[in-house]
Amino acid sequence: MLRDSLPKIYTDLPGPKSRETLKVRKKYVPEAIYYTLPLVIDRGEGAALKDIDGNVFLDFAGGIGVLNIGYSHPEIVEEVKRQAEKFFHSSINVVQYENYFDLARKLCEITPGNYEKLAMLVNCGAEAVENAIKIARKYTGRTEVIAFEGAFHGRTLLTMTLTSKAKPYKYGFGPFAPGVHRIPYPYCYRCPYGLQKETCSLQCIKRFTEVFLQEVAPEEVAAIIIEPIQGEGGFIVPPAQFMIELRKICDENNILLIADEIQTGFFRTGKMFACEHESLVPDIITLAKSLGAGLPLSAVVARKEIFNCADFGQLGGTYSGNPVANAAALKVIELMTKEDYTRKVEAINRAVFDRLKKFTRKCDIIGEVRGKGAMIAIEFVKNKATKEPNKDAVDRIIQNAFKRGLILISAGARGNVIRFLMPLCITDKQLQKGIDIIEESINEYTNSYII
Repeated sequence: MLRDSLPKIYTDLPGPKSRETLKVRKKYVPEAIYYTLPLVIDRGEGAALKDIDGNVFLDFAGGIGVLNIGYSHPEIVEEVKRQAEKFFHSSINVVQYENYFDLARKLCEITPGNYEKLAMLVNCGAEAVENAIKIARKYTGRTEVIAFEGAFHGRTLLTMTLTSKAKPYKYGFGPFAPGVHRIPYPYCYRCPYGLQKETCSLQCIKRFTEVFLQEVAPEEVAAIIIEPIQGEGGFIVPPAQFMIELRKICDENNILLIADEIQTGFFRTGKMFACEHESLVPDIITLAKSLGAGLPLSAVVARKEIFNCADFGQLGGTYSGNPVANAAALKVIELMTKEDYTRKVEAINRAVFDRLKKFTRKCDIIGEVRGKGAMIAIEFVKNKATKEPNKDAVDRIIQNAFKRGLILISAGARGNVIRFLMPLCITDKQLQKGIDIIEESINEYTNSYII
């Protein structure tokens, strides 16, 4: 059964059918739509997939965080079938349907904050962020937004402006949206102030004093948007106190706090939402990725009075809250709650950190292993003392793992981080095999440079 399978590679990679299919891609799909591996999927179950040549892979990328519940969960498949047999679509801006309201209610119930909330459903993470900024500006009557270095919030004009990485996301696409200001994220391994975590006194928080003094007055700031753990930025985990102090800054200056939980949400970090680790209550929260189990769906949840500032007709969209995607999302939430995903994530965390911490001590190119729950990353360096980034290692290790049947992806502004986003339903044997392959792939890289 594919769901419990370990990697099995039967052909050269890519296989003959994949090579032919990729020729079609090359002819008709823009090169700008990048891909990491020359792999064409045929079927996926749980944490495993089979390509069109019959090769079986373990997936530690999970659709870039979309497949927390795994490929093709049988109960979700049945729920989607039931909804599809009734109707695929009926725009919420014209004809109403129940599961939009059911999902909105459920999201209001499970997100942090003991206050009245409202929720709107849209199609992707970028669209959720766009709407979050839009209602924050409308509610506050302010125009400015503060984002963080290393952030990723999307690829539309506004969200690309909020996104920090210049290449490949922003290069050549300017000018960008006005009103966005940037501040360092607390990246303790590479402290932007050259300080040590134990004695820094949260210099990243103190930086707001200078930003408000020299760049933008707090009275002009509508919102601060933050990923509780940075995703594309390299799975950077801020100090707990940073998030607490950030909430205080927002409260003192009547600034809305937007938590972008698009990659961290739905038990990736061990709780339903990463905010919950520090009991952080945002004013607005954006959700996507694993919400729909792979179907395009995202959401904005906010305090009732924030949403109610928008006039009738100012929010919505043709496909927003598609009923088939809603059906999947309701089942995702039910299953994750019922099946104790916190326990699953804790087991993944223990297994990965137990193995990789031992391996790190004897591996000169691993600078840091970090993360929370099952949101884990390895940062690669050329030298542990200088911390010089090692993008070449990441590129080569990903290819080494691929030929062994493991799918990995990179992250980080410098491209020197490998991040793990394995489906949370992964079996113990699959997880251990995946870690075996990672260690083998790193060893192959390091040995290739031993003369």
